Amino acid sequence: MPILSPWRGRVWRRGDEPASVASVPNLISAVRILLTPVFVVVALSHPEPGLVRTLAAVLFTVLIATDFVDGRIARGRGLVTDLGKLIDPIADKAITSSAFVVLSVLGELPWWITIVVLVREWGITLYRLVVSSRTVIAADWAGKAKTMAQGIALPLALLPLQAWVGDWGAWACVVTMTIAVALTIYSGLEFAWQTWRSR
Repeated sequence: MPILSPWRGRVWRRGDEPASVASVPNLISAVRILLTPVFVVVALSHPEPGLVRTLAAVLFTVLIATDFVDGRIARGRGLVTDLGKLIDPIADKAITSSAFVVLSVLGELPWWITIVVLVREWGITLYRLVVSSRTVIAADWAGKAKTMAQGIALPLALLPLQAWVGDWGAWACVVTMTIAVALTIYSGLEFAWQTWRSR
């Protein structure tokens, strides 16, 4: 008998029947979205170097790292769902975008950089969602490199490295952030070019 409700189905176990929208990977993505405002509040509550700022960086790292966890579980256990395809990239962009905004609010990153990143990230995400019913656009090497670079640069920028190791910490943040922003812009232009060629 077919499963009519999307809430019924497999939550964790492997199998041939459809997965539930309440599967473990989807729940992880939902929790990541719900905890993003918590990260923002923690990061902005005590922006000066100290324990709270470090906790904000750790929370961000956990939120960004769990992207690999839910994706691996979904693919490995056959729990990929349409809802998961929708909320997973939204969770990724919400987490990274919030970190860029936090750094700009704190005066540690120019607003023009954050705006350029947000336009690139959300513009491409919205385009993927619009065309998802017709085709699935997989991330290329530039997009994956961009994600990895952001996953390194943002936690380093959130940590009080300069207070810990002096100018070396500041230079590490500048170099990694420059690479991340450059790859973000490049991957966006590459995506636009490839999309135009395919049309």
